[in-house]
Amino acid sequence: MTEETPGFDKHGEHDAHDEHEVKDPSEANSAGTEADGAASDDTTDAPAEKAGASAPTGDAAKVTALTAQLDQARTALTERTGDLQRVQAEYQNYRRRVDRDRITVKEIATASLLTELLPVLDDIGRAREHGELVGGFKSVAESLETAVAKMGLQQFGKEGEPFDPTIHEALMHSYAPDVTETTCVAVLQPGYRIGERTIRPARVAVAEPQPGAAGGKDEAANDEESGGPDEG
Repeated sequence: MTEETPGFDKHGEHDAHDEHEVKDPSEANSAGTEADGAASDDTTDAPAEKAGASAPTGDAAKVTALTAQLDQARTALTERTGDLQRVQAEYQNYRRRVDRDRITVKEIATASLLTELLPVLDDIGRAREHGELVGGFKSVAESLETAVAKMGLQQFGKEGEPFDPTIHEALMHSYAPDVTETTCVAVLQPGYRIGERTIRPARVAVAEPQPGAAGGKDEAANDEESGGPDEG
């Protein structure tokens, strides 16, 4: 009896020690969960802090890349705008050149046609001067003159106007005391023009002042001022 008591005490102490070490499973699980949560919090906080530290650097890189792309887009837009402006200028010049050439070709064709009709117009003018422009011939002649006038043909050349070698062709020359400059005294054939283009100059007879007429007048005036010619 005396020997079993210590053994029982030891066994009881052993059981109590085991009871102290073995706890409730739910408490163990909750304690493990809290530990794991604390560990996970520590683990998640660290990458978050690292991500927060690296975020500004990534945003700056993106901003730099976007700025570079924007600059490239602006440069490309400027180049394309310049190309478009050059193309538009070339097209406008081309249109003006084509319009000018078209007008020139039209004027040349019209001038060529009307040049062939000038002899007919001359015959009509001579018939009118001689009073032969009557009846049906008069109606046809007036219709033809109206048609060529609509095509831009203009007649020029009149008696008494100063001689202009750019629009007049002198076929006859004489002197006259009543003119002070070279003057058209007769129109042998009228001139014709289309706009500013002369297709035939006016063929005229011109008269110039008499040689020495001006000198004689000057000598007479000098004699009057000096009291007359010298005597003896």
